[in-house]
Amino acid sequence: MSENLRPTTPQELKELIAAAAAEQTALEILGAGSKRALGRPVEVARRLHLGGLAGVSLYEPAELVMAAQAGTPLVEIEERLAASQLQLDFEPPDYGLLLGGRAGGGTIGGAFACNLAGPRRIKAGAARDHLLGVQAATGRGELIKSGGRVVKNVTGYDLCKLLTGSFGTLAVMSEVTFKVLPAPPETCTLLLSGLPRERAFAALRRALGSPFDVAGAAHLPAAAAARSATVVATAGADVSALRLEGLAPSVRYRAEALTRLLAPEGGAVEQLDTGSSLALWREIRDVALLPGELTLWRVSSAPRAAAELLDALEPRFELAWLADWAGGLLWLAVPDEARGGPADGGAAVIRAALAGPRGHATLIRGSPALRAAVPVFQPQEAALARLTARVKESFDPRRILNPGRMYAGV
Repeated sequence: MSENLRPTTPQELKELIAAAAAEQTALEILGAGSKRALGRPVEVARRLHLGGLAGVSLYEPAELVMAAQAGTPLVEIEERLAASQLQLDFEPPDYGLLLGGRAGGGTIGGAFACNLAGPRRIKAGAARDHLLGVQAATGRGELIKSGGRVVKNVTGYDLCKLLTGSFGTLAVMSEVTFKVLPAPPETCTLLLSGLPRERAFAALRRALGSPFDVAGAAHLPAAAAARSATVVATAGADVSALRLEGLAPSVRYRAEALTRLLAPEGGAVEQLDTGSSLALWREIRDVALLPGELTLWRVSSAPRAAAELLDALEPRFELAWLADWAGGLLWLAVPDEARGGPADGGAAVIRAALAGPRGHATLIRGSPALRAAVPVFQPQEAALARLTARVKESFDPRRILNPGRMYAGV
C-alpha cells in the first residue's frame, strides 16, 4: 500500500523530497489527483500530495497579478477572480470528467505543471505565457525561486517556462505567481453551418487572419454538435464556431464585419448570445462533446493540414473528432481494442500521418495498460531525448520525481 506524504509548508516539502532523494525512494506528485490518468502510469511506493499547500498568498486586482500555493483549487481562484471581473486568460480546461474523475477538481499548480490552455490559446497563449514567478523544490531537495511579480523581473534562465509543462518530473511547485486579465463583458459566437469540411476550415483560418480579434475558432462535426447542451445540438450538420469578446459595441461591429467577410464562403450564419456562448466554449474547452468511453488523442499540427489529416485517418478506423484553434488542434476519439479498435489505440496510424514536421500527438485518455505500452507523448528525436535526460539530471539526478511520467526511464 502506498504511503501518503502531505506537506503543509514549502520547508516541509523540501525536507520530504530531500529525505526521499537520500533514500532513493521515488515519489508520485499529486495536486488533487484530477490529472493522475494523464501521462504514463507512475508506480511508486510513496505519493506526495500538495493539497496542504493551498491558499492565495497575493492578490492585487489593480496590478492584474495573483500568487497562490500550488495546491489551491482552481475553482476557488476562478471564483475570486470573477468577483473582480477578472479571469485566467489562458482558459485552463477542466479534464476531471474527461479522465474519469469529477469536475472542478483541478489545482492551479496542476494547470501550470501540465501547461493546460483552452480555446483562447490562439489569442492569449499557453499557460506558460502567463506564469510570472514560481517557487519549487527540486529532486535534489533544494528550494528554488524564479521570476517575480512582473514580466520585467524575469532575467537569466526562465525556469518558469521550463517547469511549466514538465508534469512534476523536474521540480515540485509550491507557489506560483501569474498574471490575470479583465474578463470580457460580452461574448458573441458566430455559427457557420452547411459548408464542406475543407471550406469550413478555410473559413476559420480566414477569420483568424482578419483584424476582428477572434478569440476562439472551432469546428464541430454533426455528431459532436449533437452532444451539445446548447442550441448547436439542433443544427443537424457540421458547425464552425467563431468567438468574439469585448465591449458590446465592439463585439456587435466585429460580428457584422466578420459575417460580411465570410459571406462568400456560403453557408448559414447564426449568432449565440453571451450565456449560450459561454456554455458552448466550456464544452469545447473540456472536450465534452466526444464519447467518454473511447481512447482520446490530442493532435497538434498546422491548421492547413487538418482536413488532409482527417481524410487520411477516417478510412483507417471509426473516428469521432472535433477541431479547435482553426484546425491546429484535433481531438480524435478512437475505439479501444475491446470495441474493435487497434491494439495500440491508433498510435502507429496517427503518428505515421504526422511523420516529419507535420505535428505531434499526445495520448490523453487510455487504459493504464495502453499508457504503459505506447509512448503517451510524441517520441523525441535522439538529440532532443539526450537534452531531456540532461535537464532531468540537473534537477532530479536520482529520478525520484514522477519517474517515467512523460518518457520511460526519465
